[in-house]
Amino acid sequence: MKSKFVCSFLILAVLTVAANSAAIEGPIDFYKLYDNPEAHVSLKDKLTTADRIASHGYPSEHHYIPTKDGYILGVFRIPYSHKLQNQNAKRPIAFLQHGLTSCSDAWILQGPDDSLPYLLADAGYDVWLGNARGTSYSRNHTTLSTLNSHFWEFSWHEIGIYDIPAIIDYALATENGQGQDGIHYVGHSQGTTVFFVLMSWLPEYNEKIKTAHLFAPVAIMKNLASSFVRAVGPYLGHQGIYAKLFGSQEFLPHNEFVMALFFNLCEPDFMLRPVCVGAVGSLYSGGRVNMTAMPEGLATHPAGCSTDQMLHYLQEQQSGYFRLFDYGTKKNLQIYGSEEPPEYPVENISSEVHMWYSDSDDLAAVEDVLQIAGRMPNTVMHHMEDPLWNHGDYALNWEVRKYVNDPVIAIMDEYENNNNN
Repeated sequence: MKSKFVCSFLILAVLTVAANSAAIEGPIDFYKLYDNPEAHVSLKDKLTTADRIASHGYPSEHHYIPTKDGYILGVFRIPYSHKLQNQNAKRPIAFLQHGLTSCSDAWILQGPDDSLPYLLADAGYDVWLGNARGTSYSRNHTTLSTLNSHFWEFSWHEIGIYDIPAIIDYALATENGQGQDGIHYVGHSQGTTVFFVLMSWLPEYNEKIKTAHLFAPVAIMKNLASSFVRAVGPYLGHQGIYAKLFGSQEFLPHNEFVMALFFNLCEPDFMLRPVCVGAVGSLYSGGRVNMTAMPEGLATHPAGCSTDQMLHYLQEQQSGYFRLFDYGTKKNLQIYGSEEPPEYPVENISSEVHMWYSDSDDLAAVEDVLQIAGRMPNTVMHHMEDPLWNHGDYALNWEVRKYVNDPVIAIMDEYENNNNN
């Protein structure tokens, strides 16, 4: 899904400079559109997750949460439902964590009728939407600038052991969180990887998890079907000249003007909206994707990451193991005391973990999901019946509420009902 977003950006860039488009009747007179005596083009500011939430009438908050290693995370919250007016009641906490190159916006693309955060809020939950370090909402640090290469020296290991616990602890320390013993966790793709990391490496955090829901779980990657990952893995999945050149830098450097440009092109009231829709439609077909949501996804993605996150995944694919970052023999000996990095002890994950997986997921193969699940003591497996369900469908499929979101909320509700009576 993420690679398709990148392709969408390139296609959209070409289409927007063309004078004619199949998506628009007749030629576009760009001179007339932009003949401005003040010689400038006025762009609307890009909406944040909080803006998008508030536009549907829900209360929204933007929090800045520091990590132990100095990163400052931008995290969004729907504290209660304006429909329920339940702000004075004790509300169970649900924390949602996005995938690679994604951000909190991915969870709300489908609007209040289908997106999980809104449904959770309307079911009485206090909803938190995380953003990992390096994404568009988490580009601050107490001492480092994003222009400093040291800012980008992190993988999803650091996201797992620093970012996720910081958000969990912060949510539980709020007025609503005080007195609650845990949260409900939902992760997609990399959001599942960082859960495995935290709960295996710092197992005391299992006590703070009521239920966990992992969409398209990614840990062991030996059997993944992605031809792109398999093609680049031999070059970047081992420590060598290619990995050194690619590593520890920002992937697709963030540019506020470019992001604002694409956001404006995809706005409903902008003349070139049909071009945006046409570009998306050329990549996503078959009637499975919510096409209304796709332009919003294009306006907010990719949201940024470190190239080390990608290298770490490629190492997993090449080794066939779920283990820490491979720095090469010499540095591994210094850091780990062994030539090879150690595996994550997922046997330590004692919390109730629900895994949602499918046959057509090219990044989370069934064999790999079942292998990691078999090492964990408290898993519940949810195999998607749709044979075409893929990695991106958890965010973009137009039936995601029916097949995923409603069942997840039902499981959370059952837990709350059984433990509060």
